[in-house]
Amino acid sequence: MSRTEGDTWDLATSVGATATMVAAARAVASGDPDPLIDDPYAAPLVRAVGIEFFTKIVDGELDYAAGDDSGVGRLMTDVMAVRTRFFDDFFAAATAAGIRQAVIVASGLDSRAYRLDWPAGTAVFEIDQPAVIGFKTATLAALGAVPAARLHTVGADLRDDWPAALRAAGFDPGAPTAWIAEGLLVYLPPDAQDRLFDDIDRLSAPGSRLATEYHPDAGAGIGERARALRDQWRSQGFDSGIPDVADLFQPGERTPPAEQLGALGWDVTACRRPEVFARYGRSLDAPDTLGTLRDSMALDAIKTPHGKDQP
Repeated sequence: MSRTEGDTWDLATSVGATATMVAAARAVASGDPDPLIDDPYAAPLVRAVGIEFFTKIVDGELDYAAGDDSGVGRLMTDVMAVRTRFFDDFFAAATAAGIRQAVIVASGLDSRAYRLDWPAGTAVFEIDQPAVIGFKTATLAALGAVPAARLHTVGADLRDDWPAALRAAGFDPGAPTAWIAEGLLVYLPPDAQDRLFDDIDRLSAPGSRLATEYHPDAGAGIGERARALRDQWRSQGFDSGIPDVADLFQPGERTPPAEQLGALGWDVTACRRPEVFARYGRSLDAPDTLGTLRDSMALDAIKTPHGKDQP
C-alpha cells in the first residue's frame, strides 16, 4: 500500500507493520545462542498484533530467511540486533551522564521503557500514532508488564505539532534530554525530517543527546532488496500483512542529519554500519545486493552550550 498525505496506521498496516516486522527480528535475535539483546516483550507483542507470518517466526515455526537462499533474512535479523544494542547503549550512557529525561520518537513496539535499567526518577516519553501507542500500552498492561521508568505516552503524528503534545504530556524543555529516532527517517518526507531535527533542537537544553541512523541514499537500495525478499516470502504462501517496505519510504533530496545538527550547534559523531557491528564483535557480511546497507550511518550527538537555544 502506497503512502498518501496525512495517512495513518496501526501495527498491522502500512508503516506500523514494519514496526511489527522489526519486533519479530528482535524476538529472533533475543533467542540467539550469544545474543546482543534481550527483549522479552517482542514476541508477545508480535503475537498480539496477529500477522500470521511474523507470529510463525517468533513461535519458531518459520525461519526468518525461509524462501531466501541469499542469507539476507538472517542478515536483517543481525542488523536489528546491532541496531537495538546501539540505541540501548546510547540510553545507558546518557543516564550514566546524569540525564533523567528520555524521548523515543516513533516508538512502535519499542519496549525500552519496560526492559532497560532506568535510574530512579527517569521520565520516558514515547511518541507515535495514537493507535500504535494505545495498542502497545494496553497489550503490555494485559501481560502484567510494568514500566521501569515514569512512562508518558504521546499519541501524535510527527507531521503535526507533536512538540505541543509532548509538552502537554509533561515534557520539560529546560532539562537535558536523551532522544532516539530509530528506523524512522526514511518514512518521513524530506521536509518533515528537517522539521523533526529543528523541533528536537528547539526542545533540547544544552547537554541533551540524540541518536539516530540514516541512509545516504534515503534507503532506495535497501527498499529494492526488501521488496525482493518480501516477494520470495509471498511465493512461499505468506502474503497478508507483509509490508511492501519500498513503497513506504519517502523519496526526495535530504539534508544529511549530521550536517543539519552540526549547523544547529550539536557535536556529532557518525559511524558507518560496519564500524558499529565491529563494536559489538560482529562482522557485516552484506551481499552486493545490499551494498547500500554498508553505507548506512549510526549517529549520536550532544548539544553544546553554544548551540541554538530557542524557546
